[in-house]
Amino acid sequence: MRLVTVGVAGSFPGPASPASTYLVQVPAALAAAAGCTGDDVRDWNVVLDLGNGGLGALQRHVDPLALDAVGLSHLHPDHCADLSGLYVYLRYHPEHGAVRTGVDKHLPVYGPSTTATRVGEMYGLELGESMAGEYDVRVWQPGVPVRLGPLELEPFRVFHPVEAYGIRVTGPSSLRAGERATLVYTGDTDHCETLVESSRGADLLLAEAAFEEGRDDAVERGIHLTGRRAGRIGARAGVGRMLLTHLQPWSDPQVALAEARSEYDGPLDVAVAGGVHEL
Repeated sequence: MRLVTVGVAGSFPGPASPASTYLVQVPAALAAAAGCTGDDVRDWNVVLDLGNGGLGALQRHVDPLALDAVGLSHLHPDHCADLSGLYVYLRYHPEHGAVRTGVDKHLPVYGPSTTATRVGEMYGLELGESMAGEYDVRVWQPGVPVRLGPLELEPFRVFHPVEAYGIRVTGPSSLRAGERATLVYTGDTDHCETLVESSRGADLLLAEAAFEEGRDDAVERGIHLTGRRAGRIGARAGVGRMLLTHLQPWSDPQVALAEARSEYDGPLDVAVAGGVHEL
């Protein structure tokens, strides 16, 4: 299983990165080794969030027509805005789009309870119009895993001002033959016990760290983690390694790293746009 940090900027795109967009991939050989058979023995591509600017950078790594699903942590635009562009790609591509081929994609999109309405409003659909041909929108059920070929995605509620989820992803390990690896993506959240429990034993914790200790203390709780609070979660959950993400463009990555290191003594880094991480 491979994680590509396509976009890592928090709250809005920065000069060096799109907003939150993360690609999880399983090559065909790993899918076969994991027990997949028939048509499931192929490359698998799942996107976790598709924020502002993410679709452009995503095309450096995979053809959007080859996506198997999109999983949304929540519906703030820095995590879902480029679903509008993806809709255009799936519908109007001159060779493979639904308008040309007559075959709808029905791409599974997992997200909060209002996902279908929000996605349509972002694109500007008129009353009564639908994206159902391109998107098969499905609502997350906390604690109920979603199976996608060799991957399993389990959503869990987190602490944010809107309906929001972290996602625990389990798939075949690229580093340990015959074993499975686990990635936990926090989405946007402050410290909460569900995040600690859902991160237990994960190989990699992809943790947002948008706020800084001191600088952002006056902002109400329940919006974002700091590097220190993210590190505390990693330590309590016993994760194998951590990757900090969703830093706002005005933040210093070294500050977030130092804060996280004050709580977590395992392998730790800041995510960069286009980074590739084998699990």
